[in-house]
Amino acid sequence: MSSAKRSTAWVDAALAVLFTLALVVMAVQYAAQGRVWAFDTATGTAVCLVALGRRRHPGWAAALGLALAGAAAVTARLAHLPGEPGAAAVLGLLVLGGAAVRTLARWQAAAVAVAGLALMAAGLLTVEGPGTPFRVGIEVWILALAAGLGLRLLDHRRRAAVEAVRREERLALARELHDVVAHHITGVVVQAQAARIMARRQPGGLDATLAGIEDAGGEALASMRRVVGLLRDTEDVASTAPAVPGPEQLAGLVERFDGHGPAVELRLPAEPAPWPPEVATTVHRIVQESLTNIARHAAHARAATVDIAHGADTLTVTVTDDAAPGRARPHKQPGGYGLIGMRERVEALGGRLSAGPRPDTGWSVRAALPLPGKGAR
Repeated sequence: MSSAKRSTAWVDAALAVLFTLALVVMAVQYAAQGRVWAFDTATGTAVCLVALGRRRHPGWAAALGLALAGAAAVTARLAHLPGEPGAAAVLGLLVLGGAAVRTLARWQAAAVAVAGLALMAAGLLTVEGPGTPFRVGIEVWILALAAGLGLRLLDHRRRAAVEAVRREERLALARELHDVVAHHITGVVVQAQAARIMARRQPGGLDATLAGIEDAGGEALASMRRVVGLLRDTEDVASTAPAVPGPEQLAGLVERFDGHGPAVELRLPAEPAPWPPEVATTVHRIVQESLTNIARHAAHARAATVDIAHGADTLTVTVTDDAAPGRARPHKQPGGYGLIGMRERVEALGGRLSAGPRPDTGWSVRAALPLPGKGAR
């Protein structure tokens, strides 16, 4: 089960407990006062069950909950029963109204909000007397709408923050793409110039030079295809060509974290092969972000490990620590979400990223990056 599904299950379980407590408390209170409690309990149970099943169709659930509450209020008024909606039904309406405003499209959310207010207003006009249940219903409905609107705004801000991180990664990849292709194309131009000279002086060696041009062109195309699908922004950002970090730069990166957390062990392959530039920068980013997260949130750990392993066609990066469990480990960075940025970059290259607590203790970040064959087209 994913973390989102687990969170949803916990929320619904907490609501079920809250609804049950409200139903029991009101039933006991009405019984102690000698009042009819069965009708209030039945109404509250019906509205609460609708609220617990709201996720599939929040709009229809809100409409049904309002209809049940309105019908119960009219029935209670005509039968001289305790006023409705009761406490449990009120809680259910809060959840239904908030969920509708939070999740539905704008016009649908507005329609549900207006329908609820219209139903309550109609109750005030048609029921003789002070119409207290409907006045309470209007107040509850407005509170539910306000809560839903607040959550909707929070969701919007979070989506905007996630998109900002993704856009930042796309721009960074666009700059790297420029640098990678420029490097390969420069090699093609130089070898083409050499081929022209060789064609005049040593025609026999021309085949090897043309093979080199073919390889350089193929590598440029492969690098471009692996990242160009992510670049959907039209803005161009000028940049100078950054150095492409390779295996030898990781040791310096690890050393910079000495004194800021646990001791870090770097494990590299015995015979490290050259990495494509876009893979190298991604590995560097994963290690840097993971070690930063350890320094911020697991400085109490005793040891951390950065393990780089080569497979037949895959490069695997694993960063682990042995921090005691039970502490939150958000992968955040100033101005964005670090884990989202890493995942965006890894998946752009056709790889996979996983992060989470280890079975025994500590935390693990693992990325598997494909290594395309030389000269892939």
